[in-house]
Amino acid sequence: MMPKNTYKPYLQDRNWLWLSTSGFLLLIASLIVNFYSTKYASLSMSSPVSDIVLSNIRVYDVEIAFVWGGIVFWFFTLLLAISKPTRLPFVSKSVALFVLIRSVFISLTHIASFPTHLVIEPTKFLGMFSYYGDLFFSGHVGLPFLMALIFWHNKKLRVLLLAAALFFSVVVLMGHIHYSIDVLGAFFITYTIYQIAIWLFKKDKELFDSGR
Repeated sequence: MMPKNTYKPYLQDRNWLWLSTSGFLLLIASLIVNFYSTKYASLSMSSPVSDIVLSNIRVYDVEIAFVWGGIVFWFFTLLLAISKPTRLPFVSKSVALFVLIRSVFISLTHIASFPTHLVIEPTKFLGMFSYYGDLFFSGHVGLPFLMALIFWHNKKLRVLLLAAALFFSVVVLMGHIHYSIDVLGAFFITYTIYQIAIWLFKKDKELFDSGR
């Protein structure tokens, strides 16, 4: 049985190399698809709609929490994925599946942002990847929840990741960045994505479970 926390023996394992490489390629492909789907959705935006939450609260400046919080969480996800070689294939493929499915959703939904919403300058880092048309469903909320489901067996990580999902739920609503349905829908859709990942990536999940 190979050690759980060292990469050296895994780098000589063809099965692990294939699972990890395919996960990396799938993740890169999903990010490319996401880039074009968000651009398409933004160019096809229709009109904004009313929202029971956003219509009753003012806009708050949550740019730091939204932008840098999102960046920090992506790096945290990366660290979780690479901290053990047994985690890398399943985490990368689950995230890739999440991004791909979200790309489909935002390509089908072209509602414009709420009239009063926090505007992030396009010259800033996140602005290069967001066109304000990628609304349904919220990636800021869905990704932490997905990671919470993946690491559900670890109580400390579960609580931390669920807290992150709730934190970003509040942030995007306070900034009127997402509609309330984008936030609520993220939890239900992400749970389904996780179940699909378990079914679709069985060998990767078995490897993940072996490293607990």
